[in-house]
Amino acid sequence: MQTAPSLLLLIPAYNEELRIEPVLRDYAGYFERNYPGKFQLVVVLNGCVDDTIGVVKRVATDHKTVSALEFPEPIGKGGALIEGLKLAPLADLIGYVDADGATAPTAFHDLVRHCDRADCVIGSRWVPGAVLHQAQTSRRQFASRVFHRIIQVLFRMNIRDTQCGAKVMRREAIEKIHSALRITDMAFDINLLFALKRGGFKILEVPTEWTDKVGSKVVLGRTSVSMLLSAIRLRLVYTPFYKYLGPLRPLEGWIYKKLRSPQPLSSRGRRAP
Repeated sequence: MQTAPSLLLLIPAYNEELRIEPVLRDYAGYFERNYPGKFQLVVVLNGCVDDTIGVVKRVATDHKTVSALEFPEPIGKGGALIEGLKLAPLADLIGYVDADGATAPTAFHDLVRHCDRADCVIGSRWVPGAVLHQAQTSRRQFASRVFHRIIQVLFRMNIRDTQCGAKVMRREAIEKIHSALRITDMAFDINLLFALKRGGFKILEVPTEWTDKVGSKVVLGRTSVSMLLSAIRLRLVYTPFYKYLGPLRPLEGWIYKKLRSPQPLSSRGRRAP
């Protein structure tokens, strides 16, 4: 009898004390009841100054599948996922969702079910069949679609929704491309997907069920500029011109600092100078 693949779910968290508890209980309870394989949920805390860790520990007393990986200094959502994905050897499948619960456990489980068809399965809000229970504001929708067009021009990945925070991957794919993960802000997903594409891995985009949540930590203008800067930087890394851009690194660092956004990592896994 074939056993289900083991599953590791990562949830990056930054000051989520007020809303993460029901998300953790929903996910842990659902997968403990409905997933036939081994399941682990790891919350990766990214520079939290509230009591997110206390909430995670409280949930962990009731659900042994829940644990935490804590980083006292801010490392960005992407940085948290880069660190969390180092745990890939612990499971056959590794996925992540946002801490706000925009993706329900049933929707994430649906992605897992498709993993026999691809190396990476991503939820999409912009393909036929997607269910959006609460639409984004017109301003956020416009920014999202403009950003998507820019990403398509830069990377030609033909993915309609790179930014949906629900993805699951095979361990072998993560282990092969992890060293190429550098982007630590919200543009991390582009870095991940482009690395998978370059590595020859198959990416499957499937419609998902998604609910826009209040309390988003995305500051539209500043976050958009930071993501665009990171995307352009990522594109330049794979061109012959990148080696000539060293003198601009201090300016790049200054811009990230002004945007209050985490800088990308260098090839040695440290913050780029």
